[in-house]
Amino acid sequence: MFKFFLLCTLAVASRADIGEEDGVLVLKKSNFEEALKAHPNILVEFYAPWCGHCKALVPEYAKAASMLKADGSEIRLAKVDATEEADLAQEYGVRGYPTIKFFKGGDKESPKEYSAGRQADDIINWLKKRTGPAATTLGEVAQAETMIAENEVAVIGFFKDAESEGATAFLKAAEAVDDVPFGITSNDAVFSKFEVSKDGVVLFKKFDEGRNTFDGELSKTELLAFIKANQLPLVIEFTEQTAPKIFGGEIKSHILMFVPKAADDFNDKMAEFKKASEGFKGKILFIFIDSEVDDNQRILEFFGLKKEECPAIRLITLEEEMTKYRPESEAITADNIIAFCTLFTEGKLKPHLMSQDIPEDWDKNPVRVLVGKNFEEVVFDPKKNVFVEFYAPWCGHCKQLDPIWTKLGEKYQDSADIVVAKMDSTANEIETVKVHSFPTLKFFPAGDEHKVVDYNGERTLEGFTKFLESGGKDGGNDAFELQPTLIQ
Repeated sequence: MFKFFLLCTLAVASRADIGEEDGVLVLKKSNFEEALKAHPNILVEFYAPWCGHCKALVPEYAKAASMLKADGSEIRLAKVDATEEADLAQEYGVRGYPTIKFFKGGDKESPKEYSAGRQADDIINWLKKRTGPAATTLGEVAQAETMIAENEVAVIGFFKDAESEGATAFLKAAEAVDDVPFGITSNDAVFSKFEVSKDGVVLFKKFDEGRNTFDGELSKTELLAFIKANQLPLVIEFTEQTAPKIFGGEIKSHILMFVPKAADDFNDKMAEFKKASEGFKGKILFIFIDSEVDDNQRILEFFGLKKEECPAIRLITLEEEMTKYRPESEAITADNIIAFCTLFTEGKLKPHLMSQDIPEDWDKNPVRVLVGKNFEEVVFDPKKNVFVEFYAPWCGHCKQLDPIWTKLGEKYQDSADIVVAKMDSTANEIETVKVHSFPTLKFFPAGDEHKVVDYNGERTLEGFTKFLESGGKDGGNDAFELQPTLIQ
């Protein structure tokens, strides 16, 4: 009896060790497994206290936790300070903040990556999809009205026979969409209330037209295309909250209007932008960015823009390689934007590559300064071995590397065939070289083959020296060839 009492006491103590903050469980390595046992369905956020995105998520995450608790749901929300619990973060492959994973049924081996937005409703809808039916059965008018009222977007399937082929296709589409709630009904009163006379699908939303009625073939593919085209506003503002929907959506071609919301002609510009968007629904996502917001300055910089140059229009594709386009005319009118987007959809636009002017003293210092306009001439010189750092002025790792890179330049300053160089990749772009992180280090060996070698070794003077003395072999990967494209 004493042993039984002791075991019970230890179990209670272990469970009591799982603290809460605003309804969110606070997990550590010491209580993680206990939490999974106590709460089989649990969403866990791995965060860093200093992360701005994590701070922005806090109120919505807490709101979602309280909503689940109010509904009597067994699903719990939890968080882990990944900077304190490094072992847990490493175990679950945390490489950025916040990283959110769903542990279903107590399974800790293969959690599902959270993939929806960062509003409380987005979190709730995603979890419902993961733990319940893909579509809620709506047996009464009030249920349908509540679903529509409580969600920015809701999709309802109207089917007299819930076992029909159309209904089956609808449910398959519902299973494939994480961030929109689905309902299904065969109730005559619901049909009548929403003026639906035959089997079909209606998307209800709190913006633009208010509702869209599907008029295609009832198949999963067609339904998903319909939802993709209509679930976002014709024009959406880029914010911390909308970013996951923008970048996580199916539409990978985005046209951006950078404009100060406080400007006197803001509404006029928005009217022109929205008018242009109507003909590209489902093809190009129209986004506006408040150019006066401090958090958006990095985006302006990415496009080579300054606040005083706004309003401005840019277009970007987010496929395997990001490609940027700039209109010939800076005038923001519906006609200009339509013409620009039409050229893009017809494949008639050339990418816009940024370049600074060539500095007069670009080759006077130990580390040569490259820009878009002189890049290929220097790195593809058949008599030179050129080692280039692609950097960003704001990058902390680049700043740490700078004194070492300068010493490397000094070491080879008088070399006849080795050039150490750097290029600000936030202000200069090269079609033949894609830079995805900073600093990126690439070696262009002498010869006519236009080869490039990525440097993957230690970022030390000794490591760089070994690499150069070995001809780009010690610390580099296999070379591959580039076809140079002349920069105009």
